[in-house]
Amino acid sequence: MSLLHRTRREPPVESLATSAPQPPSAGAEAPTEPVTPSQLAQPQAVSPVRVPRTRTGSAWIALIAAALLTVLLIVFLVQNTRSTEISFLWMTTSTPLAIALLIAAVGSVLLTLILGTARITQLRRLVRKSRSYRS
Repeated sequence: MSLLHRTRREPPVESLATSAPQPPSAGAEAPTEPVTPSQLAQPQAVSPVRVPRTRTGSAWIALIAAALLTVLLIVFLVQNTRSTEISFLWMTTSTPLAIALLIAAVGSVLLTLILGTARITQLRRLVRKSRSYRS
């Protein structure tokens, strides 16, 4: 299927053959209507064509979202510079609140990525084993 068929619908070939204008017969003249200036000034109705999604377009949207998130992160860091005391087991430290929250967020993202990667690897091995049993 070509890209053209996915972006707009075309009538079936049979309907094109039946709705095609018939040439006038030799003895009959086609009536002509005069065109007014207001009809010439009006733009023709153009059917909108959907532009397909591409990887470049998706990357551009992702880049814009990342830039906005970066700006929000910078604003967050600037507004939360007050120092906070943090204790974990026997360790105690004093650090800006924004940095402590950022470290906690990055740590949770890394933990999620590690567990997700382990689960995906587990599922891929399971699929490979089931394919080898079927063969």
